[in-house]
Amino acid sequence: DLAEAKHDWNVLQAILRKTSATIEPCFVVLLGVAIVMVPSLLADFLAMGSNPHAMLPLLQNVILMAGICGMLFMAAAISDKCSRVPSLVNTLSFGKGTERVQQHIVEHIVHSRLGFYICDVRVTTELVVKLMYTWTMIALGI
Repeated sequence: DLAEAKHDWNVLQAILRKTSATIEPCFVVLLGVAIVMVPSLLADFLAMGSNPHAMLPLLQNVILMAGICGMLFMAAAISDKCSRVPSLVNTLSFGKGTERVQQHIVEHIVHSRLGFYICDVRVTTELVVKLMYTWTMIALGI
């Protein structure tokens, strides 16, 4: 049962790594769009003042930006959920005499560092929040 679980984890790891590698170019392009969009949106907001009719054309850009941010948080949620699997497996009971094998499986899961990767960087919620905070501060400084 535990050997099958280890095999299933390895299959899941291979699928997630392949998916991350396949989606990576699209992710990088969308991230580049978001990086360029933040300062331009701020400049447009400041240039238009408080005229509500002038803000309407910017609404599509704000929706696009919100979609990109949501996409980043969804990718980070995958990594965050994968990081909680070892504690879940550790709490399960597989019967007497399986503790050593169970600990081996938990260590295997921890060391595999499964998650969503972009350019070999694991995307976590912490990383996304830091990226958003840093880029917002840079954009406000410009």
